[in-house]
Amino acid sequence: MASSWTTNLADGLVLAAGPLLVASRTEDAFLVALAATVQWLPPLVFGLWAGALTDRLDRRRLVITVDVVRALVVGLLATAVVLDAAPIALVLVALFLLGTAETFADNASQTLVPMLVERDDLAAANQRIQAGFLTINQMAAPPIGAAMFAAAQATPFATYGVLVLAGAVLVSRLQLPPHGRAKHERTHIRADIAEGVRWAWRHPAVRTLVLTIFIFNVTFGAAWSVLVLYAQQRLGLGDVGFGVITTVQAVGGLLGTAMYGWLTRRVSLANLMRIGLIIETLTHLALALTTTAWVALVVFFVFGAHAFVWGTTSVTVRQRAVPTALQGRVGSVNLVGVFGGLVIGSGVGGVLAQHYGVTAPFWFAFAGSAVFVVAIWGQLRHVAHSDEQAHPLDDDTGTAAPHETTLTAPHHDVDEP
Repeated sequence: MASSWTTNLADGLVLAAGPLLVASRTEDAFLVALAATVQWLPPLVFGLWAGALTDRLDRRRLVITVDVVRALVVGLLATAVVLDAAPIALVLVALFLLGTAETFADNASQTLVPMLVERDDLAAANQRIQAGFLTINQMAAPPIGAAMFAAAQATPFATYGVLVLAGAVLVSRLQLPPHGRAKHERTHIRADIAEGVRWAWRHPAVRTLVLTIFIFNVTFGAAWSVLVLYAQQRLGLGDVGFGVITTVQAVGGLLGTAMYGWLTRRVSLANLMRIGLIIETLTHLALALTTTAWVALVVFFVFGAHAFVWGTTSVTVRQRAVPTALQGRVGSVNLVGVFGGLVIGSGVGGVLAQHYGVTAPFWFAFAGSAVFVVAIWGQLRHVAHSDEQAHPLDDDTGTAAPHETTLTAPHHDVDEP
């Protein structure tokens, strides 16, 4: 928990400082969107390999190694900023390297929770991690990072490096049980990847979650890839004001997380997800229409509540459904869906903003989301059904796909403090 909160503080500082650094180097909407793309591209390119390595290697050592790499990269970036030797090309390369390292670190870190926590306590554990993520990464850190950047551009990046190293030290103190791979087992990494992909595809609920997050991240990525320009040019917000957007979303997320247990006791999970997708669609419409900062902040608040209700559900469902030995690979399939959508969306958003203005990506996101809601509506029934069985895998390993798990969310342990 301490390691998670420490690295969340680090990531939160750069969450605001990174886009501001890019915007300080260029006003070209395409390059600003490209900065988002280079951070979102590594999980798409390396995600499946990261998942396979997570299931093959010592997960604790993998997290430590990658955190050290992250600290070195951001340390070099901070030095370049101090020396005024950080053109936009160097910034983009550094962001790509950080995104690559984070792909491996995040995939491995997410598998540690089900290794340390009993299955029935996973929802409560994820809720607490989400609370730390919201309060630190999304709420407290971004305004601090923006203020640090305004005072001295290199400061938030140097601080990031120190905090990531501290997180690595904390992870090094964990004692983890074996995660299912016997030392004498030898399989090709491509076979491992294929097994994870087949498992995710054969499990109806996991498949539906992956498809849904991919589709909606195309539209989300288009809009959010130019968010820093939207905040500055459309809403008239400065550097610190841009950080406040993330904070407001986090406050909404805290409300959503706190109400999660209450919501799942009264609304079926499938309907809860449908409501969330409608909220996301209307979010893009409202942001495309408004020029008033306080109206936009209210919209960001509501969106934050939706996003973290969805996030808590998705992570808990996957951790409960997937065997420990497959957590890394199935998680990486989800990761590829997440960032595949973001990469496609950010490319579309950059082109639209460059040719038609910063609101064009939001109009695209609204129209695309509305179409996708209709297309995915019926598929969400898989999330609510617990009586279906996935078909066995038809490979040579003899590994069978699991039974469909109950996905109506636990009614008691989600809202534990």
